[in-house]
Amino acid sequence: MISESGHVLIVDDNRLNRIKLSRGVEQQGHTVDVAEDGKQAIQMLRANSFDLVLLDIVMPEMDGHEVLEQMKLDMNLRDIPVVVVSALDELDSVVRCIQMGAEDYLPKSFDPVLLRARIDACLEKKRLRDQEALMAENLRQENARADALLHAMLPPGAVSELKANNEVKPRRYADVAVLFCDIVGFTAYCDVTPPEQVVNELQTLISKFEALTEQHGLEKIKTIGDAYMATAGLMRYVPSPLSAAVRCGLEMVDQAGADKPHWQVRIGIQVGPVVAGIVGHRQYLFDVWGDTVNLAARICEKAPPCSVVIGTECWQDLKSEFSGRSLGQHELKGKGTIELVECRTLI
Repeated sequence: MISESGHVLIVDDNRLNRIKLSRGVEQQGHTVDVAEDGKQAIQMLRANSFDLVLLDIVMPEMDGHEVLEQMKLDMNLRDIPVVVVSALDELDSVVRCIQMGAEDYLPKSFDPVLLRARIDACLEKKRLRDQEALMAENLRQENARADALLHAMLPPGAVSELKANNEVKPRRYADVAVLFCDIVGFTAYCDVTPPEQVVNELQTLISKFEALTEQHGLEKIKTIGDAYMATAGLMRYVPSPLSAAVRCGLEMVDQAGADKPHWQVRIGIQVGPVVAGIVGHRQYLFDVWGDTVNLAARICEKAPPCSVVIGTECWQDLKSEFSGRSLGQHELKGKGTIELVECRTLI
């Protein structure tokens, strides 16, 4: 089997030893650099990439033990294999180097076959370690991408449960505020605006909505076209889900109108029991269902532009925190007639 070539650093203060080793290593097809002492070796190791170090022990100023110690302390150098080059009377020093982490040793009166065997063995170990490190890094990146994808599809609480139990059990939650946000005139805007511009502007707005959702302790559930849906008090504790949702909604209205194209949004909020869980196997979709969800969607449809609207029952819980304006009685599909209230500034 023909071994792969490597980049070898020879460290020896004796010129004849350097020449002899260099010729032997180069004849095997490897690239060779030489260092005349330990300090130069450390400088070269930190400036270049090497696959193997052939290290003399007895050198002035910084001997082989010190070089090996410096390499093992440096996180970028510690995994470079080191073969100690020793004289026959340096056995104790060789043992010490092996204990410090050297891979092997080579007598200065080396045989070419032995030199090849030592180098090939060390380079093969390094290649295996490098492959293992590369696989570990690839796995880490894949896990990070999978984690980012999960967070893009599921609320943080659902991601945590899925990782811990390999499932998200469907549950009924008693006191959840459901927020629907819809962009006024979005379809007409799409008809007269280049698609790239529409998508970029929508992406910018949704990103800002996501930041506000996180800031107020809500959880984004999904986007449906230009509609944005979030909840408060579902899988993350919030002291007052309804209040948090209204506060978030008011800031969403301001944010939508602050930048071009100065979109107007309407927001409907309802609080009550919901059922939540994951549907689908090929593509996860976390969703919530129930009368609370339907009513929030219906309220959003009736909300005027640039407003956050709730029903009068919800208003009773918020009148000490917000000012409000009655929007009168409205017929909501499947829900009958309900008085709606526009929430305004904080009191």
